[in-house]
Amino acid sequence: MSRPSRRWLLLWLLAGAAVILLAWPLDTRVDAALDVTSRPDWQPFAKWCSRIGEGGVIGSWGITCAILCLIANRPSTAAKIFFVALTSELTGLSATILRVLFGRTRPSNHEVPQGFYGVWHGGHWIIGQFKFSSFPSGHAASAVGLAAAAWLINRGWGAVAAVYALAVMWSRMALQCHHLSDVVASAVLSIPLAIMFKPFLLPWLEVQFSHWNSWLRRK
Repeated sequence: MSRPSRRWLLLWLLAGAAVILLAWPLDTRVDAALDVTSRPDWQPFAKWCSRIGEGGVIGSWGITCAILCLIANRPSTAAKIFFVALTSELTGLSATILRVLFGRTRPSNHEVPQGFYGVWHGGHWIIGQFKFSSFPSGHAASAVGLAAAAWLINRGWGAVAAVYALAVMWSRMALQCHHLSDVVASAVLSIPLAIMFKPFLLPWLEVQFSHWNSWLRRK
C-alpha cells in the first residue's frame, strides 16, 4: 500500500472512530425510536429488508447474475457483478469475526446489562451466541460492502445499492438486532475494505471470467 493510501486509510479510521463515538450516546434513544418489534404494520417489511441483507441471499444473487451474463457473452459484466457480491461476502465475514470477539449485547438482550463481554462471560464461552453478537453488524457490513463495491464500478449502480444498504441498516435496528453505533461501525469497516479489494480482486476476476467465457464459446 502506498504512503498516500496509508494516510487516507488512517484518516478514514480516525474519522470513523469519531463518528462511532458520537453515535454511541444516541444508541438507546435510536433503539427505542426505530423499534418495530411490536408493530405488525412495519415488522414484516423490516424482516424482508433484513432478509435481503443476508450473505446467502447476496451470494446466490451474485452467482446467478454472473452466470447469466457469462452465458450472454458478457464476461466483463459478469466479473464486475461477481466482484460486488464477493466484496459483500468478505466485508460481512470481517464484521462477523469482529462481533464474535467483541461480544456486545444486542438491544433485545435484557438478561445482562448492556455492554461488551468479549468471548467469555459467567464462566462460559459466549462465542457465536446471538445475544452477544451485536458490534459490528454483519448484515450492515455486507450491504455497505456491496454498495461501496457497486459505487466503485458504476455510480448509478452505487446509488441504487446505497438505498438498499440503508434499508438493511434500518431493518437491523428496527428489529432490535443492532444499535446505531453497530451499523455505523459496519460502514466504517466495509468502505475501505471494498476500496482495498478492488485493485487486485477485480482484475483477477476479469481474467478468470474471460477464460471461462472463451471455454464456454468453444463448447
